[in-house]
This record gives sequence, C-alpha cells and structure tokens, in this order.
Amino acid sequence: MKPILIPPMACDLIQDALCSLDGVEFTDGRRCPVCGGPVQGHDIKTKKFATLLDHGELRDIHVKVKRFTCRVCESLCYAEEPFYPDTRIGSPVIDLCTTISQSVPFNRTAKVLEVIGVVVDRGSIRNFSHRSLPNVATVDVFGMRIPFSVLSLSSISARIRQGTRVPGAEVLASCGFPSAYRAPADHRIFPEKRDERDK
Repeated sequence: MKPILIPPMACDLIQDALCSLDGVEFTDGRRCPVCGGPVQGHDIKTKKFATLLDHGELRDIHVKVKRFTCRVCESLCYAEEPFYPDTRIGSPVIDLCTTISQSVPFNRTAKVLEVIGVVVDRGSIRNFSHRSLPNVATVDVFGMRIPFSVLSLSSISARIRQGTRVPGAEVLASCGFPSAYRAPADHRIFPEKRDERDK
C-alpha cells in the first residue's frame, strides 16, 4: 500500500481549526423546534466534537450546548449547534470525512484522517456517506480538497487572541448554521422522564 502523504501545513490547518473549538459554548435558543413555543433554560450539556491524535495521544475536543425546555409542549431541545441531526461528532469533521471519502475507499479515508490527526472509524465514515447531508463546499488548499467549513474555522481561530474562545455564533456561521439542519428536539420527553434519562 502506498504511503499516505499529506502536506504538513494542511494537517496543521485542520488540527488548529478543530482545537480552537475546545470549550466553545452554544447558547442560542429562541423557539421550540417542535411547536414554536417559547423556551426556558434547562442545563448545559458537554458534547464531544472531535477526537484528535496529538503526539500519539488521543485528545477529545468538547463543546458546551445549552438545552431548553419548551414552556408549551415541555419538549427538551438544544441550542443551535454545529452538529448534523443524529450524529455524535461535529459537522466540520463529518464534512472532512465525506470530502476525503469521495476520492478514496472508507478504510483509506480513516487512514488519511489518522495521518491528519483526526480519529474517525471507517464504519462511521461509511455511515456518513450514506446519509442525506448537505453538499460540502470544498477548497483546494496545499494540494488537497478541504471543506470550506474547516477552512473558515481555521481563519477564525487565527484571528482569536490566545486565551480567548471562538464565539459560538461565528462557529455556526462558518459551518453553515443555522440552516435546515437546526438541532432537532430530543424526541418529546416529559419532565419526570427527563432527569431519569440524563443519569
């Protein structure tokens, strides 16, 4: 098998873009996506956005997403967040998976991602490619196709001062949100079941 050659600058760009999201908060929730009613804050949930390979060690990148309860139908819903529906990793990572898998098989895509320093198993990559997700806009950078969402995040992270976080609204805009892929409700959950589910 041929060795996987990825330009080091492309690896750095992608890693920096994803690392910059560690700890970013998403708190915007105006209306219930089920009935359109007003919402009130419920709690903040930490969600894994990506897993990176950093000098041979796995490092999880987490974001914080506020959850709301609808005052009318009592549904539990998330703030706008850069996740496609029913997925457990951030949309830019999925964009990267689908972009690479368009030119190489799924197992090779997982290896390419590993060289870049992003960990996603080939089964997940295959599942992403079979889902009806939005078309991914890409840009040719350093001789490889990179999703525009990743490039845009990298641009934002370059402008942010050390010790400060990327604003959640800018992350959403970079990832193409809000869109038709607005964070769905966590199925209708009544108050007495909600706390039980969260344990």
